[in-house]
Amino acid sequence: MGRGARARTAPAPVRATQFRVVLLAGVALLLAAGCTEKGVLAPSDNAGTGTMFGPIDPQLAAAGKPIFRYDDFGDSVFWTDTLHMNQVVEGLTPVQALSLGLKVDAAAIPPGVLSAVLANPAALSDPATTRALLSLNAVVGVQATVSGNHVTTFGITCALCHSTVDNSVAPGIGHRLDGWPNRDLQVGTILAASPAVPAGAFKDYLLSWKPGYYDARVNVDGLMTGPVLIPPAFGLHDVALETYTGDGVVSYWNDYVAVTQMHGQGNFQDARLGLHVTTRGPDLVQPKLPALREYQLSLAAAPGVGAEPAAAARGQTVFDGPGHCSSCHIPPTFTDAPRLHALSEIPTDSAWALRSATRRWRTTPLAGVSRRAPFFHDGSAPTLGAVVDRYDAFFHLGLSAQQKSDLVAYLETL
Repeated sequence: MGRGARARTAPAPVRATQFRVVLLAGVALLLAAGCTEKGVLAPSDNAGTGTMFGPIDPQLAAAGKPIFRYDDFGDSVFWTDTLHMNQVVEGLTPVQALSLGLKVDAAAIPPGVLSAVLANPAALSDPATTRALLSLNAVVGVQATVSGNHVTTFGITCALCHSTVDNSVAPGIGHRLDGWPNRDLQVGTILAASPAVPAGAFKDYLLSWKPGYYDARVNVDGLMTGPVLIPPAFGLHDVALETYTGDGVVSYWNDYVAVTQMHGQGNFQDARLGLHVTTRGPDLVQPKLPALREYQLSLAAAPGVGAEPAAAARGQTVFDGPGHCSSCHIPPTFTDAPRLHALSEIPTDSAWALRSATRRWRTTPLAGVSRRAPFFHDGSAPTLGAVVDRYDAFFHLGLSAQQKSDLVAYLETL
């Protein structure tokens, strides 16, 4: 169990209790366009001070940046001593690592070294190159120490799932894009490679996860009903709740993930879930939550892809009028949070929400929505057009083909 003593009142699931990975889901991606019912207000203990409604403190945000990128909260004890992931990664070639969705921060590598590696196919097929990249702290979201031919410690950070790169050097290699979800990351495949994961139903479940998906509940409730899309961690300023199901504000979810998923050394309490996790040593999570939160809230949403202006203008009229989108996606944040919505109000599979503390859905903000495909928590809508079609049918809106096209054009500008 690592350094901390961990207790919970809910029944412990079989096997899955020991396998914990990062998911900094301080955000939601459920596109609830066209919702016409009012829903209910989230519990007051979920609407606390974790969300910023005011100016960002630049100094605090600057302090949070290295926490987001490089702090493993002491989780290397678990990832090294329990999962033995250090043994797995020390044998990976760069080609294999990139194929698993791991990203390389080009800024962390001396330019001459990077160009030499890219020009040498043998280097890209040599695990020694991977170990060198780890030594340079160039693998996004990974903290490792290397001694000779061995990786001696291995830990993960928030950036593993919630940063990617711009591919400006090569696919998977470039400048960091903090807050952008890593939709290439094969979390399940990586976890299943651990020698601590035995053959069986849980390993099969891990191997079933598609790139960019993760289940942040399975080690709590033992239910293998399916993972969800790794959500973005940008565009959260002034948004009341930051998770698919509105369980809590961003600092609540940061704490949940750091302690129960990353397996960092800290404390987490939620009576609604029957979770009471404590650590024997100093809490390496709680003191860092304010700065981490400030940095996350400073991350601007990805820009819209743009659209034909006349079509977008017509689409805004549909959004505010016959599409009824603005009844839930209320500008300027394009969400009605902290109001939460009953499962019957949203045309998507309810299994994930039923595993949450609220058993409801939160309306997602739409800034940067064009960069988030696929859509809904389960990725069941591949395009914005598919989302519009689903809501048109669900709410019997009767939108014409032109109105749907214009509505998509407007969404693409957000």
